[in-house]
Amino acid sequence: MKNRYIKNENMLTREQNLSLRNKRVLVVGCGGLGGHIVDQLARLGIGHITAVDGDVFDETNLNRQLLSNVDNVGKSKALAAKEHVVRVNPDIYLEPLSVYVHEANAEEITKGYDVICDALDNVSSRFILQKFAERNGVPMVYGAIAGWYGQVATIFPGDKLLERLYRRDQDKGVEQNVGNPSFTPALVASIQVAEVLKILTGKGTLLRNRLLVVNTFEQEFEVLDFI
Repeated sequence: MKNRYIKNENMLTREQNLSLRNKRVLVVGCGGLGGHIVDQLARLGIGHITAVDGDVFDETNLNRQLLSNVDNVGKSKALAAKEHVVRVNPDIYLEPLSVYVHEANAEEITKGYDVICDALDNVSSRFILQKFAERNGVPMVYGAIAGWYGQVATIFPGDKLLERLYRRDQDKGVEQNVGNPSFTPALVASIQVAEVLKILTGKGTLLRNRLLVVNTFEQEFEVLDFI
């Protein structure tokens, strides 16, 4: 489809659009955030996406997770990402990994990417992802959601931003206490994808050493500096 990316060409040059075909992005988590991230990366034309998630869909995912539907409850989230991308943009390649990221496999999983997207729902796994992203020299785009609220930041090797946001003994995020609707994941994922695109093209100002705090209840967006 020769006109697939033509609507991107007023914000990206043709050369930048073409360069995305050679980029590799790792998305860890294929739920609320990850489903939207995978979809948007595929529509941008990122040539290689790896989608990692060891979980399967259940009924509680249907209120917000883009890749979930009544027909795939009980099925792999990573494989659903693959099936979705085939329908959205068969010109790119999505590699599904139906595993959870942990200390024993994270180094191998995070090797060889231009950017890593954090779409996880627990703090301990985020620390593991940051550790091995740094070890492999890969920038990581962090995103978190909780009810009406969200956060986004871009973490380059050596930044160690998570240590400034979380305790290491902290586990589940606050979304268990405040809920998780459909719109917050979509919004936060979109901002994460914008950060990915800026890293890949070298355009724009990144949320590096800065944290975007999103409050959709009062429609307030604040950037906190961590310099």
